[in-house]
Amino acid sequence: MKLKHFTFLFLLLCFSFSCQKNEVSKATVKQELLIDLTKLNNEIAQFQQLVSQNSAQKEIISQFKKSRLAYKKVEWAIEYFIPETARFMNGPALDEMELEENRSFEPHGFQVMEEMIYPEYTSESKEDLIRELNIFQSNIKQLKSTFEVITISDDYVLDAIQQNVFRVIALGITGFDSPILQSSIPEAGESLTSIPETLEKINPQNKSVSQLKQLTRNAQKYCTENNNFNAFNRAIFITEYLNPISKKLKAFQQEENIKNVKKSSPLKPTIETLFDKDAFDVNAFVLSKEYNFTKEKAILGEKLFYDKSLSKNNDRSCATCHNPEKAFTDGMKTNISLTGINLPRNTPTLTYASLQNAQFWDMRQLDLEKQSVDVIQNKDEMHGSMENIHAKIQLDKEYVKLFKKAYPKTTKPEAWQIQNAIASYVRSLNAFDSRFDEYMRGNKNALTQEEIEGMNLFMGKAKCATCHFTPLFNGTVPPSYSKTEHEVIGTPNEPSGKSLSSDKGRYIYNQMPQLVGAFKTPTVRNAAVTAPYMHNGVFRTLEEVVSFYNKGGGIGLGYQVENQTLPFDKLNLTVKEEKAIVAFMKALTDKKYQ
Repeated sequence: MKLKHFTFLFLLLCFSFSCQKNEVSKATVKQELLIDLTKLNNEIAQFQQLVSQNSAQKEIISQFKKSRLAYKKVEWAIEYFIPETARFMNGPALDEMELEENRSFEPHGFQVMEEMIYPEYTSESKEDLIRELNIFQSNIKQLKSTFEVITISDDYVLDAIQQNVFRVIALGITGFDSPILQSSIPEAGESLTSIPETLEKINPQNKSVSQLKQLTRNAQKYCTENNNFNAFNRAIFITEYLNPISKKLKAFQQEENIKNVKKSSPLKPTIETLFDKDAFDVNAFVLSKEYNFTKEKAILGEKLFYDKSLSKNNDRSCATCHNPEKAFTDGMKTNISLTGINLPRNTPTLTYASLQNAQFWDMRQLDLEKQSVDVIQNKDEMHGSMENIHAKIQLDKEYVKLFKKAYPKTTKPEAWQIQNAIASYVRSLNAFDSRFDEYMRGNKNALTQEEIEGMNLFMGKAKCATCHFTPLFNGTVPPSYSKTEHEVIGTPNEPSGKSLSSDKGRYIYNQMPQLVGAFKTPTVRNAAVTAPYMHNGVFRTLEEVVSFYNKGGGIGLGYQVENQTLPFDKLNLTVKEEKAIVAFMKALTDKKYQ
C-alpha cells in the first residue's frame, strides 16, 4: 500500500514538473517574440528618424534593409499566428481585395516603402514614407498586444517554424517580398536563425536542436557567401540546406512527442519536406467532408468523364476537350462550340487543377464540383441537363453499382454525387513524378545542368516563381495555400503583339477596375504538352511565352495596362537564359507524358 502511495506521489510530481516545464517553454517563446518585436520597433524608429532628418538615400536604404532583417527574425510567428496583420507589413504592393464585399484596401508595409525609396528617393516621398512607418509601428503595437494574450503551445510553435522553412523555399529566395532591392538572400539566412533559438526553449538538451544549430549555421553561411540574387543557386540551397533542416524538424517533433496541429491544410502534417510525393491533400480544397476524395469515387468519376451521354446530343464527353494524352487539354488555340464557332478561351489542363481555390480562367467558380456542372450545362460546350443525367444514371445498373461503392451511405445515386465523382477523378490527376520532383527528392542526376540553370532563373532573375509558386507552380499562395491569385499581364490578341486582348477576365463577374484583364495563374507543370498558352491560346510555344515576359508583358510591348500586376521592366534575359528556362519547364512534365 505504501509503495502504491509513493508511486502515485512520484507520478504526480513528474506530471506537475512536466506541466511547469511546458508552461515555462511557452512563456519563454512568447517573451522572446516580444523582445524581438521591440527590436523591430527600434529599427523602425531609427528608420523614421533618418527620414525626418532628410538623410541620404544610401542611409535610408541601409536602415530599410536592417529593419527588414529584424522583421525576418519574427516573421515565422507573425505570418502564422496573425496573418491578417502580416499582409499589411510585408505583403505585395497591390490592393487587397474582398470580392464578396466588392471593395479593396490599399497595401501597406515594406514592399510599399521599397517602391518609395528605390530606385529613386525624393523629398516628395518623405510624407508618404513617414505615414507608412507610422502605420507599421501601429501594427507592431497590435502584434505585441495579441502575442501577450494568446497561448503559444509547442505544437503550434513547431508547425509555424516548419511553415516558415516552406515560406523561405517558395517565397523568400524568389524575391517575392523584395522585388526591387532583391535583398532576399541575406534575409532568407536571417529568417532561419529563429529555428534553433526557438526550439531550445522547448528542450535545449535534444540532440536534433544542436544538429539544427549546425544546419542553420551552414545555411546562413551559404547565403552570406552567395548573396548575389541572380547568381544564387536555389537548387543547391533547397536540396542541401533547406530540405535537411525540414527533415530534422520532423525528427525533433517525433523525439519530443509533439502532436500534429489539427487543421484543414493542403499540406499534410506527416510530410518531411515540401517536395514529398504525397505532400498535398486534395481534401483541403473540398466543400465538406462528404465531398472528400476516395479511390471509389475517382473510378466512378472516370466513367462519367468519358461518358458522352452527359451531353445533350450524346456526342461530347468531358474528355472531348480534355484529352488525357495532352495532359487533359485539347491542343487547340480555343475549342469549338456545339454550333461550330470558336470558344473565347483556351482549354486549361486538369492536371493539378484540384490544388487551387478557384476554377476557370476568370475564377468564377471556387471548386471542381461547380466547375463540372458549369461545363456540362453550358449551351456552347455540352448543353447537358443535370436533371436528365441523374434520371438516366438511376436506370443504369452498372452506374448504380458504382455509385453504391463510392457512396455506401446512400441507397441510390444523388445529383450532387455526379458532380463530386467527376471532381474526384480530376483530383486523382496529380502525379508529382516529374524529373524535377525526382531531383528535389535526392536524385542529383534527374536534371541536366541546363535545366538546373533554368530552375535558378525561374526562381530568381526571371521572377517566374513570384507568381507560379514552387512546387505547385500555379497561383496558390504558399505556405498556407488558402488563396489562389490572379495576375494582369497584358496578354496580346495575336502573337505579333499588335493589339491587347479584349477579354476582361475576372472583371466580367466582379466589376472592380483592378480586375480588368485579370486571369488565374495556371500551373506550369506539364506545360510541355499543353500548348498553346495563355487564356486565349495566343502563344504556340514556350519560347514565345518566355519572350513575352522578358519584354515586360503588355506594358513592355507598349500597351496601356494601368493595372498590370506583372513587373513591366525588361528582364534582360539572354537567349541562352531563355532557352534554359524553357528546358526547366519541360522538366516539370509528369512521367506519363514524357
